[in-house]
Amino acid sequence: MAAATTQVQQQQQLQAVKQVQQTISVATVKPRDPFWLGGAASCAAAFVSHPFDLAKVRLQTTQGVSKQGMIGTMINVARHEGFFALYTGLSASLLRQGTYSTVRFGTYDLLKEKFGPKDGSRIPVSTMLLCGVLAGCVGGGFGNPADVVNIRMVNDGKLPKEQQRHYKHAFDGLFRIVKEEGPSQLMRGLGPNMNRAILMTSSQLVSYDGFKRQLLSTPWFKDNLATHFASSLLAGLVATTVCAPLDVLKTRIMNSSGSSTSSTQMFFHIVKSEGPAALFKGWLPAFLRLGPHTIVTFIVLEQLKVIVHQKK
Repeated sequence: MAAATTQVQQQQQLQAVKQVQQTISVATVKPRDPFWLGGAASCAAAFVSHPFDLAKVRLQTTQGVSKQGMIGTMINVARHEGFFALYTGLSASLLRQGTYSTVRFGTYDLLKEKFGPKDGSRIPVSTMLLCGVLAGCVGGGFGNPADVVNIRMVNDGKLPKEQQRHYKHAFDGLFRIVKEEGPSQLMRGLGPNMNRAILMTSSQLVSYDGFKRQLLSTPWFKDNLATHFASSLLAGLVATTVCAPLDVLKTRIMNSSGSSTSSTQMFFHIVKSEGPAALFKGWLPAFLRLGPHTIVTFIVLEQLKVIVHQKK
């Protein structure tokens, strides 16, 4: 009789433990973020980073060694083309973020949810990298047409007047490219752009998650603005370095017209005519652009998450 009572008590205790574990598991699984969240945060960041993006493209499309740096290029544009010329192509930049960033952020979160642990425990770095690669590939494809227009618009003022395209806005650029050059031109540079998007997503998003995780594991950081700032700054540094060569290839190919040039051909052309260091041309401008963009993106993203989940 006593043995039976003891067995019943043990079963009750096991059931109680399982209920507690299930409660903890439900509590630790984060609610899903809306798919559009990353795109909205990136669009907000574009208002800050666009002048830097314009200067970066101008520097990357310069043949040989540029005598002007990031600030010098921005001052030169403002002086000769007007202050608002620094925001030339903003509509294309917003369209690019609205397509490319929305898809890559949203896909990355969906894939993490699908392939990550179901009990709320930490996602392995290898899994996050896989999610970043797949999300970057999809996002790069969706954002390519807007990226072509963006690069052409921000570089237009640098061209001789007879070669300038004068797109009125992003949709005018898309329409004219299709009409004047054919729809296939919207996919110009798709290879290097997708490769860059893969590297960008797997380095920027994964490194942000990793740096944030490591900082929160210390006693000095909490889940607040300071941690978000530090994590995003480090993520921007990693992403800039990883993506620099493909960023140069992508910019050169998309800015060109006429016959198609493969990324391999462009790579060897740059290395042969300008040297390997040219593949990192504009690294500092790229960081000065990507650093603030990454910081603003993740800070806005974290605040949007708080607002969205508070309403649920």
